[in-house]
Amino acid sequence: MTSTTDRVMSLRAVRQMRRVRAFYAGGVLLWAVLTAWTAWQMPGSRQMWVSALLLAVFSGLLLTTSLWLHRLRTEDAPRRPAHHAAPRKATASRHAHA
Repeated sequence: MTSTTDRVMSLRAVRQMRRVRAFYAGGVLLWAVLTAWTAWQMPGSRQMWVSALLLAVFSGLLLTTSLWLHRLRTEDAPRRPAHHAAPRKATASRHAHA
């Protein structure tokens, strides 16, 4: 059983990871635009390759952060038993109405 301090630390970690993920998403967007612009203006230049490298770095960081967030979300999910039985109330009455 997890303690309350572990739960609070986990909630803080998730909140911070969401902020970091938003930052990385902004970096990916920015570097994608800059890479496209540089490739249009100076194809094959050193600036284009540096921009493409930074795009790859931010994409990798975004992917890693998203995977960690997904793992934290599934670990924190409450473990409830699955209900496979039929519902207790009848869906429709079986008597004909007059």
